[in-house]
Amino acid sequence: MPSATQLTQSFSPWDMFLGASTLVQGVMAVLALASLASWTILLAKSVEFARTRKSLILSQTVLEDSETLDGGEAHTRDCRIAHTLVMAAETERARSHDIPDDTNGLKERIVLHLERLEAAEARRLMRGTGLLATIGATSPFVGLFGTVWGIMTSFTGIAATKATSLAVVAPGIAEALLATALGLVAAIPAVVIYNHLARQSAACRAQVADLAALIMRLVSRDMGRMQSLLAKGQVVRLGSRMGGAE
Repeated sequence: MPSATQLTQSFSPWDMFLGASTLVQGVMAVLALASLASWTILLAKSVEFARTRKSLILSQTVLEDSETLDGGEAHTRDCRIAHTLVMAAETERARSHDIPDDTNGLKERIVLHLERLEAAEARRLMRGTGLLATIGATSPFVGLFGTVWGIMTSFTGIAATKATSLAVVAPGIAEALLATALGLVAAIPAVVIYNHLARQSAACRAQVADLAALIMRLVSRDMGRMQSLLAKGQVVRLGSRMGGAE
């Protein structure tokens, strides 16, 4: 009769992996790689979100203190998305220089452009997280496939040896069930990580929306100044004409 130490060694996860069939070993290896991918994505995206939030906060502070859109453009070059939003507003304003009276139309065009940039940034922030959803949805079924295959192999071996002792049946079933356990180990963290990153992405998207609102405030302020200057110019010209008529 084997000792307790021998039983512990023979039923350790590594020993069960080595004792499994080639197909079940392949399934376990795939699940292990999927779990590693989930934690790698968590680390990479966490660093990315931390840097993005920091740059967005700094850009928001700069835009809060800016008096004009040109001043905001000069101080947001260190933040990619903030600079992109500001430059989009600047570009649309430059292209509309020949219709200075169409302020409402200019604001609508800038808003549409900023909305498309916000959507593109939201897609970029979630890039790579789709793999987490795939891992979370498919890993239990992949592990179940390995389990079913392992149990089929065990029953085939039982039929071939004509041995029904639990000591003969248990090792094969335990090795098969290890695949299901690995499937859950891969799937559960993947789902939790995906939800965590989705919340982080939503927070960053809210900051981007705040930046867009600040930019529109600067645009509105610049348009107001322009309208005021045009009105003053018209008053001066009208006064000059009246003086000449006298």
